[in-house]
Formats: sequence, structure tokens, C-alpha cells
Amino acid sequence: MRNPDQTSTAATDPTQPRLNRRQAAKVRTRQKVLDAARSLFAERGYDAATIRDIAKGAGMSTGAVFANFQDKAELFEAVLGQDMARMTEILKGGVVADAPLRERLLGAMSAGYHASLDQLPLVQAVVARSWFQPQAAELRTRVAIKDLVMVISDVLQSGIGGGELKQDTDVRLVSELVWDAFLSNFRRAAYDGWTLEQLTTQAGKQLDLILAGALIRQ
Repeated sequence: MRNPDQTSTAATDPTQPRLNRRQAAKVRTRQKVLDAARSLFAERGYDAATIRDIAKGAGMSTGAVFANFQDKAELFEAVLGQDMARMTEILKGGVVADAPLRERLLGAMSAGYHASLDQLPLVQAVVARSWFQPQAAELRTRVAIKDLVMVISDVLQSGIGGGELKQDTDVRLVSELVWDAFLSNFRRAAYDGWTLEQLTTQAGKQLDLILAGALIRQ
């Protein structure tokens, strides 16, 4: 999950109302906090990244951080939201349009691994907190992840339309299985030091099993 764009959409999108100087300064301050938080989460994980250190990294006081975010959990959720949007584009970019279905899916998964291997503490924090966050935060996280899973769903739908997958394929179920397989392999990277090549090889084997009953054999 590479660093998201540094400029706020509200400040650059011509369809949005133009911000006055004070509003623009607030947007920049908020983004500085997000950037500093993201760097620390990527380096240390969630628990070891303190608000004090995040404020120091952003070059401001802890009071300025709390003026923008209620607590560290809200700040982490905001960082996650930006990263999920960025990761969605990364997965889309990994899909090679003219490749066979398996290779289109594998390209997306490999692109995701390539973008995340240098910041595994952040990935671990995302996965760990997903088991312990409040119900409301869980629902918001699912909304953020929905676009990621939709990248997989779109590839599968194109496989049905192109005659690669059976018409009765349960796209939702297969998408969830592929996504779960994608996430599970980060554990190997974090604890066994797996490389991008090893992760991609493993993902290919998982795809072969997941797709086995749905592919139309040519």
C-alpha cells in the first residue's frame, strides 16, 4: 500500500467548491498529519506509533493532531481509507486486459504484493485491527474494501462474458475467496520472509484451486 497522493481531492478537483485560505490551510494540516501517521504505521505498526510521535513527524503539537482527529483509531482509519483507494488503482493497473483470466487475476494480486512488501507493519496492523475494531468501524472498513474486491469481481465478470467462466459461477463467492487468499499470503511475507516471486507463485496455485470448478476448458 504505497503512499497516497499528497494533495487533497477537495483542493484539486475543479468540480468541488474552491476553498478559502483558512480552509485550504486546514486541509494541508490534516494531510500532513495523515502523511506522518502513515509513515509511522508503516514503520512500526499500530500499537508502537504514538500520537506524540505522529505529531512530531508532522512538525506540530499533539493538540493540532487532536484538532483534526478524535483519537489514534480515527486517524488510522483515515489512513486506511486513503490506502484502500490507492490500492484499488494498483490492483486495476495489474490486470493485463488481453491475458487469460487466471493471469489477469494473478497480475492484480502480484501488483498488490509489490506495492505492500516494503511496509508490512502497516499491513499487519490493518489485519490485526480488523478483528478487534468496533462494529461501526468494521462496517466502514467493509465499505472501503468493497472497491478492492470489486476489481476481482469485474475480472470474473469479464471471464463469464468472454466464455472463460461458466455462466452460473458465483462471482461474489469466488471474489471473496480470491481476496481472502490474497490477504492470507501476507502472513508468509511477514513471518517467513517470502519474496514477491514466492507470493505470486503461491497465489497462482490458490487461483488454480479456486477456479478449478468454474473454468470452461478450451
